[in-house]
Amino acid sequence: MSDSQVPVITVDGPGGSGKGTITQMLARRLGWHLLDSGALYRLTALAAVRQQVSLDDEAGLVSVASRLDVSFLPTGDGEPVRVMLEGEDVTKEIRTEQTGENASRVAVMQPVRDALLQRQRDFRKPPGLVADGRDMGTVVFPDAPAKIFLTATAEERARRRYNQLKQAGVDVNIDALLEEIRARDERDMNREAAPLKPAEDAQVIDSTGLSIEEVLDRCMAAAGQA
Repeated sequence: MSDSQVPVITVDGPGGSGKGTITQMLARRLGWHLLDSGALYRLTALAAVRQQVSLDDEAGLVSVASRLDVSFLPTGDGEPVRVMLEGEDVTKEIRTEQTGENASRVAVMQPVRDALLQRQRDFRKPPGLVADGRDMGTVVFPDAPAKIFLTATAEERARRRYNQLKQAGVDVNIDALLEEIRARDERDMNREAAPLKPAEDAQVIDSTGLSIEEVLDRCMAAAGQA
């Protein structure tokens, strides 16, 4: 089977819509590989900060992106995939609000996206791939046979993030989170490079008010795997 024949399920959508949880559940249930594309931008931003490369230095960021030593290690049910940068587990570090904000700044630069594009496509290996991101169905895997756009209201996504952070012992303000989410949505939807939007042939699923199992069932059905 050539890489172009390997089946791909793309799951795009805004932050907090449940993409991370759902893609891991899909990948585990199907026994497929997983790509957390958002982590690649977060890793680029984190590596740039560590290497003292300015987030405004496009050429420097391209160099960082092209040399990323990254791998994703599977974990047990209910646990996030382990993200390794140069052999170090940075799973928690890349999920901070600051790193997310930095990643959003990095992701608007087309040369950085180009540097990471082939890296993402290299994850397409048998028996299949579940790809989590914001432009998986529109740019990275436009030929994917199954495309899902997972969304939820900004208020619902802020509530979920608030609960996650509180459970982790982080002191956080829900109104500030909501403002950050709306600002990031505005930037991601209106950027010139691969704006956040459903692919024309994607199935849109709104996870607001649904349980994880309900969302998973709808995604399995949308992907023809029910």
